[in-house]
Amino acid sequence: MSAQFSIRDLAVSYGRVRAVKGVSLNAGEGEIISLIGANGAGKSSILRAITGLTAPESGEIWFDGERIDGKGPDQIVARGVAMVPEGRRIFPFMSVRDNLLMGAYRRKDNAGVAADLEGILTRFPRLRERIGQQAGSLSGGEQQMVAIGRALMSKPRLLLLDEPSLGIAPIIVREIARFITSINRDNGVSVILVEQNSRMALKLSSHAYVLETGKIALSGPSHELAENDDVRRAYLGG
Repeated sequence: MSAQFSIRDLAVSYGRVRAVKGVSLNAGEGEIISLIGANGAGKSSILRAITGLTAPESGEIWFDGERIDGKGPDQIVARGVAMVPEGRRIFPFMSVRDNLLMGAYRRKDNAGVAADLEGILTRFPRLRERIGQQAGSLSGGEQQMVAIGRALMSKPRLLLLDEPSLGIAPIIVREIARFITSINRDNGVSVILVEQNSRMALKLSSHAYVLETGKIALSGPSHELAENDDVRRAYLGG
């Protein structure tokens, strides 16, 4: 069900500031890859380009054998790409149920939508307990669960996660990490994970890219980068 994905020589600029400078990367079918690096390294700009929220200055973005740069966000979602944005961006005055169902707004298979909603509530029992609550009243970790569940309701083949651990208690971070692993393993969803929690990112992914000032400084199997002295000093605290 998941899809092959690649970026070729991507450049993204905001006015005169070039945030991404000739980045190329690949995600194999059913693979988790991670992008790590400091604030301002260009990680989120890459995700925004993939989803069509920011138009690339140059380069190509390919998904499932089709070039998708230049297409609108709605067209990209329809092809099976979903993003959980940094900061969650839930609808605070809508219920948990309605937030989750917003992710399925394009779908017509009512029975499938109901089954997927039940699957998310089974994976995240906290959301079942709060299904009728306004989403804005939830804790940060619970709101992140809503944001991830909403993205999954679109039945993506490629899931983009932008800083899912940001501002969340460690016990909830571990729960979300297990969930990312399970949707990749059980549903075959490919994942691109952007994380400042580099230790978690390298543990969850099979391949990683280290970004510095808009360029890829290092890349390779995640377990190898976790043992790289430069990566350990810069990102792993040792």
